[in-house]
Amino acid sequence: MTAFILVSETHTGGWIWREVAARLRESGAEVYPVTLTGMGEHRHLAGPGTDLETHIQDVVQLIDHVDAPQVVMAGHGYGIHPVLGAADRRPERIARIVHLDAGLPQDGDPALKLVPDQAVRDRLLHRSGEDAGQAAGQAGDDWRVPPPPLDEWQRWGSLAGVPADALARLTRLAAPQPVGTLTQPLRLSGAGSELPVTGVLCTANGPGIAMVELQVGLGDPRLQALTDPRVSFFELDTGHWPMLSTPGELADVLLRAAAGEGHRLSPTVGEQPAHLRPFLMDVPERPRERVGNVDLHLPDAEQPWPAVVFVHGGPVPAGVRPTPRDWPALVGYGQYVAGLGAVGVTLDHRLHDLSDYGRAAEDVAEAVELVRADPRVDGDRVALWYFSGGGPLSADWLAAPPPWLRCVAATYPILAPLPSWGPATSRFRPATAVRTAGHLPIVLTRVGLELPEIAATVEEFLTAAKDCEANVEVVDVPLGHHGFETIDHTGQTRHAVQHAVRSVLRHLRS
Repeated sequence: MTAFILVSETHTGGWIWREVAARLRESGAEVYPVTLTGMGEHRHLAGPGTDLETHIQDVVQLIDHVDAPQVVMAGHGYGIHPVLGAADRRPERIARIVHLDAGLPQDGDPALKLVPDQAVRDRLLHRSGEDAGQAAGQAGDDWRVPPPPLDEWQRWGSLAGVPADALARLTRLAAPQPVGTLTQPLRLSGAGSELPVTGVLCTANGPGIAMVELQVGLGDPRLQALTDPRVSFFELDTGHWPMLSTPGELADVLLRAAAGEGHRLSPTVGEQPAHLRPFLMDVPERPRERVGNVDLHLPDAEQPWPAVVFVHGGPVPAGVRPTPRDWPALVGYGQYVAGLGAVGVTLDHRLHDLSDYGRAAEDVAEAVELVRADPRVDGDRVALWYFSGGGPLSADWLAAPPPWLRCVAATYPILAPLPSWGPATSRFRPATAVRTAGHLPIVLTRVGLELPEIAATVEEFLTAAKDCEANVEVVDVPLGHHGFETIDHTGQTRHAVQHAVRSVLRHLRS
C-alpha cells in the first residue's frame, strides 16, 4: 500500500488537500496532508523561532509514525523544502519525491530564493540583513509574513482554473508564514540524492516539458540530473494551485507517479546539442573581430556600414561553453549580413537567471554604444535583432526608440513575461512597450510549431501592435520549431531567414 505525505505551499495547511486526499483514499491509498507548525489550524503554535528546521522535523515525525512500507512525498511550492529536508533524514522510507509546481532547491538554498514575488524577496532580505537566519529572532511582528489579500494571490503563482469560492476559502484560511521558514538555508547531506523523483509542471504557471528539454539541451550541469531514468515528468494544464483547480487530475497524476509512470527526458550523451548544430545555410566566411564581449563580422563594402546587433536568448547558464556568440546560428546570422554589406554584431550578455534581465539590458546597451562608436559603423543606421528569451530585452527600445534605431527584429521571441516569472520582469514586456513604438519597423519571425507558452506571448504582442497600428511585418514559418536555424534545414526555413534579413537591411538603407 502507498502512503502519500502531502506538504503544501506557503500560508496554507493540510486543509488545502481535502479533495485530492479524498480521491487518493478512494483508490486505496493512505493519505497524510501535513499542517506544518504555525500554519492552518496550527497557526497558534508559531513563534519567532519557527524556521525551516521546524517544518522539516514536522515531516520527519510524520514519516516515523506512518506504518506503510512505501511513502511518496509531494511538496507543493515552498513545501518541497521540508520534503527534501525530511527525505534527507529518512531516505530509506521514501519511495519517490514529487515536486508539485516546485523548484529544484540545492543544499544551502533558502526557500526565499524560489519565491516568485520580487517585492517579497526584497522585503525579507532587507529584514534579514547579512544573516538571513537572524530574521526569525527579531522583535515585534517582523518574524511573520502576512498572507496576500484576495486580489494579490496571483503574485505567488497563477490562479488559472481556481474557482472563486476556492480562492475565497484560500484567503480566509491563509496563515502568516514565519520568516525563518523562508530565510533559513536548506541543508542536505546528499543521503536522499538517489531517490526517484517526479516533477509535475503546471503549464499555466511555468514551463512545460518541452521547455525543460530545451533548457537541458543547453548543457547546464545542474539540469543533467533530470535525464536520469529515475526522474519522470507530468504536465497539468492549470495554474499554480492544482489541488484547487483540478483535484481529480492531480490525484491521478500522483497515483501514476507513485507507480513510476511519467515522461522521461532523453540523455544527450554523444549527441550534438541542437544549438550547436550547423547553421541552415552555407555562408561565405567573413572577417571577424572580437572586442570584449562583442564580435564584429565585417563586410567588404564601402565604409561606414550599417550594423545589425544580434541579441541571444536565455537564460543561459554562466558555465555553458561555447558562449552564445560562438553558437552556429548567431555566427551564421552575423556572417550572412556581413556578406550583404552590414556589420553583423554578436555578443554575450549576462542573462543567466530570470533575475538578470536588468544587467543583461545594460550589457546590450553597452554593446550598442561600442558598435555605434566604431568609425567603420554608421551610428545612425543600427538594427537590433532578438531571439527567444532575449525578446523581453527589446522592451526598452520599443518603448522609446532612439532616432538611430532603424528596425527591431525578433525571431521566435518571448514578448511578455511567462506566468512563472513573477512581477520582477514587468519592465521587460514588449507586448506593452510596442504601444509607444510609433512607426519603428518591426520584423517578427513566427514559428508554427512554437512552444504554447511562448506562442501566447507572441499573440499578445501582435494584438497590441494591431490596436496601436504599429509597423509590424510577420515572417511566418508554419513548419518551423523554436531554434529552427540549426534543427529545421528546409527550403521554408532558409527562405524565412533570407526574407527577414532582406527586410531588416532594407529598413537600414532606407
